[in-house]
Amino acid sequence: MPQDSNSPPGRSSLVRGHALDAGFDEARIAAAKAPPILSHFRRWVELGRAGSMEYLNNQADRRSDVTVAFPWARAVVVAAVQYDTPHPYSTAAPKDAAWIARYAWGDDYHAVVRARLEALRASLGQAFGSFESRAYVDTGPVAEKAYAVAAGLGAYGKNTCVLNQRLGSWFFIGVLITDLDLEPDAPTTDICGSCRACLDACPTRAFPEPYVLDARRCISYLTIEVKDAIDPELRGSMGRHVFGCDICQDVCPWNRKRAVSGGASFEPREGNVAPSFEELARLSPEAFRERFSKNPIKRSKRRGLLRNVAVAIGNAGASRHQALLEGLANDEDPVVREHAVWGLDRLRSRLADKGYPGSGRV
Repeated sequence: MPQDSNSPPGRSSLVRGHALDAGFDEARIAAAKAPPILSHFRRWVELGRAGSMEYLNNQADRRSDVTVAFPWARAVVVAAVQYDTPHPYSTAAPKDAAWIARYAWGDDYHAVVRARLEALRASLGQAFGSFESRAYVDTGPVAEKAYAVAAGLGAYGKNTCVLNQRLGSWFFIGVLITDLDLEPDAPTTDICGSCRACLDACPTRAFPEPYVLDARRCISYLTIEVKDAIDPELRGSMGRHVFGCDICQDVCPWNRKRAVSGGASFEPREGNVAPSFEELARLSPEAFRERFSKNPIKRSKRRGLLRNVAVAIGNAGASRHQALLEGLANDEDPVVREHAVWGLDRLRSRLADKGYPGSGRV
């Protein structure tokens, strides 16, 4: 029996259809009330697990319940855009190359997903008339993952990513908070089972227990959110990552089973898959701005990227890159210099362990 388009279920069906037409791969609807998973958010913040991310530390109330910031809200439309494209995985990358997380291979996702949200909002305006709404792509006072789980867009994984049986976890989430009277979708039950591949694979042990992330130990946090010095105790476990990390998603069985690939906007820019240390280490301020214009890596700024490169070169352990670290040790930025000295010490120590002559410690 066809649904009445003026009923909450009928309107929800129309919203999901409009989201697909706007370019999203999947869309679901959550009620605008605090999802059960957010009952732990405040305690997580209190334990310091958000690290220096002040936008989380200062917004515990607003992020615990979307109606605190938007009391008029009745529903949250949560839409997914797959971004991973079929290219070599990190395990196939050259052993002496840098690694950038998949989400930063192509264009800045904020602009791409925001444009699709605006298209969705415009089409809903034509369908329903005037309504109140706010659209966000990882920028507003809303815990997107919690509402995605509440809406049934996916299940909460042990690595704290949202897992979708068709999309895996390599997808961006856009939200449209609205005062439309919509019927919410049912949440998805746990799909991790006894698997703990992500927990065991994390080299920095960022998961104190399943479904809990300590951001302070996460490679993505260390390479992106930390603006000054990285904890020396964690540098040696960061591998060759210079921006973000995919390890806990690389090993997830649901990503191996996914049936959808990202579109043209997320095709890698030249040199963003396993870029050479030589190119990155020699980036001038002007070259950095040009190289990463309209790309997520611009967020790290040159200081952060070259700091990460210095750590990665030390961890890679290739003798031919020693001169790159020596050059970074004379960089104009003191944070880059300090990490380059650490990288030299790390590199020479590893070379000495391999029996290379003249590889004494700094």
